[in-house]
Parts: sequence; C-alpha cells; structure tokens
Amino acid sequence: MSAVALWLAAWATLNLLTFALYARDKYAARTGQWRTPENTLHLLSLLGGWPAAWLAQRVLRHKTAKRSFQMVFWLSVVGNIALLGSYILWRNA
Repeated sequence: MSAVALWLAAWATLNLLTFALYARDKYAARTGQWRTPENTLHLLSLLGGWPAAWLAQRVLRHKTAKRSFQMVFWLSVVGNIALLGSYILWRNA
C-alpha cells in the first residue's frame, strides 16, 4: 500500500472515530452518563478530525452553543489548514 493510501486510510479512520465520539458524547449528555472530555474532542480535531467534528456539530447539534469550545475548535481548523498549506508550498518549492 502506498504512503498516500495509508495516510488517507488513517485520516478516514480518525474522522470516523471523531464523529463517533461526538455522537457518544451527545448521547451521554442526554442520559447523564460519563462525558467525553472536551480536550479529547479538541485533540481529535487538531490531529485532522476536524471535518467530522464540524459535521457532527451540525448534524447532532452538539457543542455549537458553547463559545469557548467553538473558539478552540476553529483555531484547530485554521491550524490544520495552515499546516497543510505550508506543506504544499514547501513541497512545491
């Protein structure tokens, strides 16, 4: 398997895990169970799971009203895009 295929498989798995943890946390919030720590959700976004995190926030209506959470989430998105852009520029230089 090529490096690109492995990277894509890892990224897809990370995004599936991210969405699943958001769904689990939403369920836990509704039923009074143990919650996923916000730092865990932020770490998954920072590692590249932000597309699934964004989708889960919209589909599940979860973590959308908490401003402090949203600020950190969007910083992780900007950071990911900046890193990807830097990599592309460096690679093509």
